[in-house]
Order: sequence, then C-alpha cells, then structure tokens
Amino acid sequence: MTNSHLGAHGPEVFPLGLGCMGMSSIYGAADGDESIATIQYAVDRGINLIDTGDFYAMGDNEMLIRQALAGRRDQVVLSVKFGALRSPDGTWGGYDSRPAAIKNFCAYSLKRLGTDHIDIYRPARLDPAVPIEDTIGAIAGLVKAGYVRYIGLSEVGAETIRRAQAVHPIVDLQIEYAMVTRNVEQEILPVLRELGIGMTAYGVLSRGLLSGSRPQSKADMRSYLPRFTGENYQRNRNLVDALASIAVQKEITPVQLALAWVLSRGGDIVPIPGARTRRQLDEALGALAVKLSSEELSRIDAVVGEHPIAGTRYDARQMKMLDSER
Repeated sequence: MTNSHLGAHGPEVFPLGLGCMGMSSIYGAADGDESIATIQYAVDRGINLIDTGDFYAMGDNEMLIRQALAGRRDQVVLSVKFGALRSPDGTWGGYDSRPAAIKNFCAYSLKRLGTDHIDIYRPARLDPAVPIEDTIGAIAGLVKAGYVRYIGLSEVGAETIRRAQAVHPIVDLQIEYAMVTRNVEQEILPVLRELGIGMTAYGVLSRGLLSGSRPQSKADMRSYLPRFTGENYQRNRNLVDALASIAVQKEITPVQLALAWVLSRGGDIVPIPGARTRRQLDEALGALAVKLSSEELSRIDAVVGEHPIAGTRYDARQMKMLDSER
C-alpha cells in the first residue's frame, strides 16, 4: 500500500493505524502476550501509526507498547493523548491541560514509553478551564525542546481547530467517525480540509457494534454506553443486520465493510481500529483491498437512513465534555 502524509505537514503513515486502548482491560480482560504480539505483527505488516493515551490503565498501556517496540522504536509514529485524570479506584476526575501539567504528563509518558520523544502529542479533550491557545502553546514549547515532533487534537469542534491552528500547525484531529457516526461531516471535516489537517478516525466499528460484538461483563465499558443498552441495543441490531447483509453479498466481513467505508472517504483520513489480536488485525488489513462502488455506497447510506443508530456514543456526562458535539 502507498503511504501518505498525515495532514499537509505531518509524518508519513500507513493507510491504517493501530489503536491500543483495548489492550489494557477497558473492554474486559486482555491478553498481554497477544497484545504485544499484535503490535509487533502490525509493524511487520507495515503499520507505523500506534495510538495510545497516558491514562489507559493509568500508564500500563504505554509500558505495554514500550515492551512491544523494544528495538523498533524508530519504525513507528507514536501518538499519545494526555490530560484525563484518574483516581486510585480507576474513576475519572476530569481533564487538565494547564501548561505545567502538560510538561508533567509528557515527562512521565517519555519514561513509560522508553523514548526521548513523542511523535504526535494531543490533549484528549478540551479543558474548559484552559484556553486552547495556552494548551497548544505549551505543546509547541515541547516541540521546540525536541520532546514532541507534531501536535494533534482530539474531539474538538471547528472553532477550536481554527484557534489551535493559529498558534501552531496541527497535523491531525482524532475523532470518532463511522458509517453510523457522521456528525463530523457537517462542519469539522470541511475545516480540516481547508486547513490541511488530517484525521485519525477511531470508533470505526462503533466500538465493535458493527462487527456484532457486545459486552460480556460489567468490566467492559461498553456495558454502560447508550448504544449497547436496553431498547437502543435491540433497535441497533436491525441496523447491524442490514449492513451485514451488504457485506455478505460482497463476500467480505462486516468489519471490512466498515473500514472500507471510512477509507473511501478520502486519503486524508486514517482509520485506527482497535484490534486486540493478530486475527482481528488480519481481518482489518483485508479492508485495504476492498473497493466500494457508488451503488454500494448508496445502499449503505439508505440502510443508515432507514435504521438510524439509537443512542449517543458516550453517556450524557461524557457527551457534555465533547467540544466536537457543541
């Protein structure tokens, strides 16, 4: 596959990235050995964009990546989100994007990752108490000092993107984007393209909903998400089944259909599926060979229009924290 640059001025990346959040128990118990093998297999297959957050399992995810990339750090582009606060019991405590906090977060990430620099550093959410100009200015200071190579954003709206770009070039916005989650197309995606900023798309399977996956225990965070609970889940089954029928007719899997749809939206969009096993990663990579015709894209649009997804992508409290949803 032909690599492309992330945004107008960003690093060269493979058409798919790898999101590592699910490798640290947020969807239930994870197999550490298989997670490490999956990261290594991804690099073997050419994937070079590895995404994490310093708050995933309170730093455990970064240490897992360090172990997986031993001796191979220079082959990957490490994308790290920061700012989410955690309590000893694992609960969430808001966000902190003060300049002094950013330096602290970065120092600990560098240590856990075993590296002297982070390729793309981004606030996980907009901190309502800190102007985005101050946040980006602080990261720009880390760029100047050599600790960070590029600056990214996550889950922010069009106005915030413009304000951030005015301080320092932004290479990409990380945001949820899928066949069934398209709000980004209204204002955010046009602004990204106007400014030459790429997109790294997470949630391309709507957290496994589009693959037919569902939470098996309360340890899986999806058991609390609106799309997986109560009547919403039953309604969403009709949507999932209808999309699966399109995949069957094309002789591909629902996972590959979902990924191929995101890939069809433009080369400036890089999906970062959260494969937790080598088998899942192989399935995702198969989407790179899938081309959707205009007729098939129209059928997908018709299905999504007939069976709109039920439920917001996060619970009400978390939705209020999303600048991208305002």
